[in-house]
Amino acid sequence: MAHDAPQAAGPTKLVIRNIGLLLSGDLNKPILDADTIVAKNGRITAIGRAQDIDLDIDQDGATTVVDAHGTTVTPGLIDSHVHPVAGDWTPRQNQIGWIDSFLNGGVTTMISAGEVHMPGRPRDIVGVKAMAIFAQRAFDNFRPGGVKVHAGAPVIEPGMTEEDFKELAAAGVKLLGEVGLGGVKDGPTARKMVAWARKYGIQSTIHTGGPSIPGSGLIDKDVVLEADTDVVGHINGGHTALPDDQIRCICEGCKRGLELVHNGNERAALYTLRIAKEMGDLNRVILGTDAPAGSGVQPLGILRMVSLLSSLGDVPAEIAFCFATGNTARMRALDCGLIEAGRSADFVIMDKAQHSAGKNILDSVQLGDLPGIGMTIIDGIIRTGRSRNTPPATKVAEIVAGH
Repeated sequence: MAHDAPQAAGPTKLVIRNIGLLLSGDLNKPILDADTIVAKNGRITAIGRAQDIDLDIDQDGATTVVDAHGTTVTPGLIDSHVHPVAGDWTPRQNQIGWIDSFLNGGVTTMISAGEVHMPGRPRDIVGVKAMAIFAQRAFDNFRPGGVKVHAGAPVIEPGMTEEDFKELAAAGVKLLGEVGLGGVKDGPTARKMVAWARKYGIQSTIHTGGPSIPGSGLIDKDVVLEADTDVVGHINGGHTALPDDQIRCICEGCKRGLELVHNGNERAALYTLRIAKEMGDLNRVILGTDAPAGSGVQPLGILRMVSLLSSLGDVPAEIAFCFATGNTARMRALDCGLIEAGRSADFVIMDKAQHSAGKNILDSVQLGDLPGIGMTIIDGIIRTGRSRNTPPATKVAEIVAGH
């Protein structure tokens, strides 16, 4: 079972050296010409070539030195669409330790799309607000395995007023759960409430496609476009996708985030990707799992989406990794997801899987294979070694000093 990973008691200094490939998470420059990263107190402070950084000086006083042994470093992966409930337990599948399993799949940050699987979930306005504030507080205080879970995402219900959104924002709530999973399913009401949320700095997501749980319903293109949420949640359906012409209409009719999820229609995901490419809007594509759900918990769901979109969507692997990192970070206003100075020191160190037909990690992902994870790091602190869930990596990073 995952635990509330403690933060370092004193100053920390992490050095990762001998990096073979550094993926930035930035669509504009997905590969960096660097083999070394330095992070102090959980923040990236230097990126570059060892001879330019003056590694001897930067290693001085390091609490942890990692030799990447020529493997690949990426930003920590971000799951833009999860449904947490209480700690590292999900009643949806009565499973304990699901967040820790995602960490073993390279996910270091999660965004709640609503705590909708809570047994007895309240539908009255007081209860909706109370549960959202509770979830926000709980996951702010509890980080399973160190994973950052941005939770407290109320599902809007009829009768909510502007004052309710002002109160939620003042209490620290920054997200709305999927519009359409509660009693509000019409465009005009949704648009009004989404605008109130946006006024107070609360970001919004909408359910797209057919119903997924009891109480949800069909949300078609007209409702999606009128509601004008910040993210078009699972545009490839969660699980049931809209017809192609409606997906195209949404892509062309707004400039909001296009979220592709593991627990959706794979063909519709590839169709959406093709439209985004045609429009020159790959920066709008972000990834989620929509888990836990009826189809279960998918610890490797984000990696599987990266591989799917690269191998069948004809997108270079380094670009597909941006969908799961930098794109989401920018859209969700997060301080992680990109390898640049000042950002959170959240990394995944990986290599191509043993015996993959690919010549290297990027080639192997574009051929459809998953990479092997050798280490995950959050806030400059090593959280896992070799993943228990991915195929074994050809080469793995090693701690050569510190812990």
